[in-house]
Amino acid sequence: MKVTSKQLRKSWLSFYEGKNHTDIGAVSLIGDGATGVMFNVAGMQPLMPYLLGRSHPQGKRLCNIQGCVRTVDIEEVGDASHFTFFEMMGNWSLGDYFKKEKTAWTFELLTKVFGLDKDKLCSTVFAGNDSAPRDEETARLLIDLGIKPEHIFYLNDNWWELEGTTDTPCGPDNEWFYPLNASAASPVFPDDYVEIGNDVYMQYKKTATGYIPLENKNVDTGFGFDRMLLFLNCLDDGYKTDLFAPVISALEKASGKAYDNGGEDRKAMRIVADHTRTAVMLIGDEQGVLPSNTGAGYVLRRLMRRAIRYCRQIGLNGEALLSCAKIFIEDIYGEAYPLLIKNEKYILDEIKKEADRFEATLAQGIKEFDKCVTSLQRKNEFMSKSNPDYVKETVIGGKQAFRLYDTYGFPLELTEELAREHNLTVDRAGFDEAFKEHREKSRVLEAGQFKGGLESHSQTATYYHTATHLLLAALKQVCSPDICQKGSNINEERLRFDFNFSRKLTDEEVARVEELVNGQIKLDIPVVMREMTLEEAKNLGFTGVFDSKYGEVVKTYSIGEFSREICGGPHAEHTGLLGTFRIAKQENVSAGVKRIKAVLIR
Repeated sequence: MKVTSKQLRKSWLSFYEGKNHTDIGAVSLIGDGATGVMFNVAGMQPLMPYLLGRSHPQGKRLCNIQGCVRTVDIEEVGDASHFTFFEMMGNWSLGDYFKKEKTAWTFELLTKVFGLDKDKLCSTVFAGNDSAPRDEETARLLIDLGIKPEHIFYLNDNWWELEGTTDTPCGPDNEWFYPLNASAASPVFPDDYVEIGNDVYMQYKKTATGYIPLENKNVDTGFGFDRMLLFLNCLDDGYKTDLFAPVISALEKASGKAYDNGGEDRKAMRIVADHTRTAVMLIGDEQGVLPSNTGAGYVLRRLMRRAIRYCRQIGLNGEALLSCAKIFIEDIYGEAYPLLIKNEKYILDEIKKEADRFEATLAQGIKEFDKCVTSLQRKNEFMSKSNPDYVKETVIGGKQAFRLYDTYGFPLELTEELAREHNLTVDRAGFDEAFKEHREKSRVLEAGQFKGGLESHSQTATYYHTATHLLLAALKQVCSPDICQKGSNINEERLRFDFNFSRKLTDEEVARVEELVNGQIKLDIPVVMREMTLEEAKNLGFTGVFDSKYGEVVKTYSIGEFSREICGGPHAEHTGLLGTFRIAKQENVSAGVKRIKAVLIR
């Protein structure tokens, strides 16, 4: 390899530090809310207040390499160039230098530092429109530097702004291109060229009604780190740079598959590598995201579960994510992101927890999905035989998709992805309706039940009853030994448990509670019932609710040393019958009382 990622990182920062720029380092991947986006998707995004005029504490000339997360085109990941995590090499002028200096420095960096041939460089500039004039100034500066006039192209697209926002800086941009095959005798623009970077000249402020000039003109430069590394090494596959190659090699060794054989195996390795890298970066971020069912946590969960599914495609399980994560932390990004090294155990532990959660349900969920497909195929075959004009159905029903979500923890997007692989679609509207019906049914049931207890005495309900004992014991360990039951409602679909606590559980606490409960389930511990006097039960450490309702002799249920409660039953005979415990939702009941809804996935 001609250029390593560590060399490229150092070259960029050293060059601009030599031009009196301050390396401001990277900030959190998580958006601060100022621009209305979940993740930072551009290197300039965290600098928005300063580009609009606020004074930056580290000066007017800044540079860094900023991590970004982009998941809007997640379905494209698996090809040679799409990534969900990527880095942007950036530098900025906040009301200091402008076009003359910036064009010269970018030209110097590309030709003197990176060794590109000036005669093969191409550039595009803004063609002008009703909002702003043609950017003749930049074109003239480029020609003065030595760019051939015939290599400068005026395009209407050379205008940069952050989509979907207002009160943000914007302006014409100058994009730099170079032939992918630099040895070609006469490369053809744009067919043989790739964009290698972009200089934005922020002269305007975007408002709700149009564009107005900025008081101070700014420069925003963005060069894709992954893309530049790919380009400088004359590669056409982003997964062959040293940012991914060690991980791909580990996947090859573990799976016995060859990446260069192409096909679905190569696609799977790319997805596993990309999604694991993003998971490491999000969990190890200074704001530490964890898998959950909302917000950034949901995106992380979706990425991790997609990675686990593709692990299975090459004969591996979710444990493969751990070995990949260790390589990313220790060998590839630890030097640039020291927080990853500091939090390595935490990151790996959280990845393992999510992998274990999903592995427990994935195999059965895929079987259920395959049943949906088989049923649809059989129906189409039968109807086609009896009716030559029959139009085959190609849609998985919304209720079926909701069942996969509700019972097996499949995100709707995963079901849609599986469906696409069979040339099918999913009835999203039907899914939303099924979800709404389920929520309404639960609301009605709860409204007609704050007396607590079992709605039925079916076998499934008894399993949920036993799970409430495990849940209470886990809450005492994780949150507070003073926690006690304030109410419960159990049916065949879920348990609802109310308890005294001042706040909702954090994602970390939820994960720990689930881990403790599932640990007791995996141990398959007998649930032992003994009758004794109330006084004896209390002396032995059994706890209960509503002491005044107890008789002289009470039933006690113990689950090893983990849980000891006074209870009327009924219960499962042993914990291994319960399945996988998952906290589905948290709610406020009243001041000081919280509610957990949980499900058992069997």
